[in-house]
Amino acid sequence: MTGLAVDDAAWRSAWRVRSPADKLALCVGLVLCALVLPPWPGAVLVGAVAVGLALGPARVPAGTFLRAIRWPMAFLAVGALTAVVTLDGGIPGWAPDAAARAGELVGRALAGTSAVLLLATTTPMSDLLPELRRLRVPDAVVEIASVTYRMLFLLLAALGSVREAQTARMGWSTAGRSYRSAGMLAAAVLTRSWDRAHRMHEGLAGRGMETGLRVLPEARPSSPAFLASTAVLLAAVVAVTGAVR
Repeated sequence: MTGLAVDDAAWRSAWRVRSPADKLALCVGLVLCALVLPPWPGAVLVGAVAVGLALGPARVPAGTFLRAIRWPMAFLAVGALTAVVTLDGGIPGWAPDAAARAGELVGRALAGTSAVLLLATTTPMSDLLPELRRLRVPDAVVEIASVTYRMLFLLLAALGSVREAQTARMGWSTAGRSYRSAGMLAAAVLTRSWDRAHRMHEGLAGRGMETGLRVLPEARPSSPAFLASTAVLLAAVVAVTGAVR
């Protein structure tokens, strides 16, 4: 276990052996459909297809997928609320087309988020980053993504060790102790993570690491059948949306 449920799901997914380029083509196509097609029924179809592929052929655990999407859903709910509230003379009220506006915003965003999570729960970062380099994504962007990904595990390791020590000392036994322990936990984790990141930077700089650390990725050939199925699936989403509209 790595400590990240989404990353664990990606390593265990049935699509782990598929080419990252194939999965990128599918998920990018779904995101574009969510952005371009009308919210009804386009966004609904995109979301249903993304969730169905994740829980079906990709064999992503339903609990993991639902836990991963709940925080984006909360963010979307807050965003939809702020988008439909108006101020008329300093008095808050609902926009005339509040329901339609909120539905369009939530529908498109939730469909796109489901497509992105399909990629995240089926493709580990160790496969995705080399693919981004092959697609000519700027090296600076790839390096920032790589460093951020590695820093997550430093944060999780520091969080786990400090939380375990606090629990052993009954630091979470009462509400008052929990409040105090939460503040100390945040301070300790940030300080320890900053120190480890600084030491990592000094170690790499001492070894002359002025460019990114390149590794030899595992070769995963593209599947013509998968790409053809992707094209048919996206075309079907567009066709059904046009027929319904």
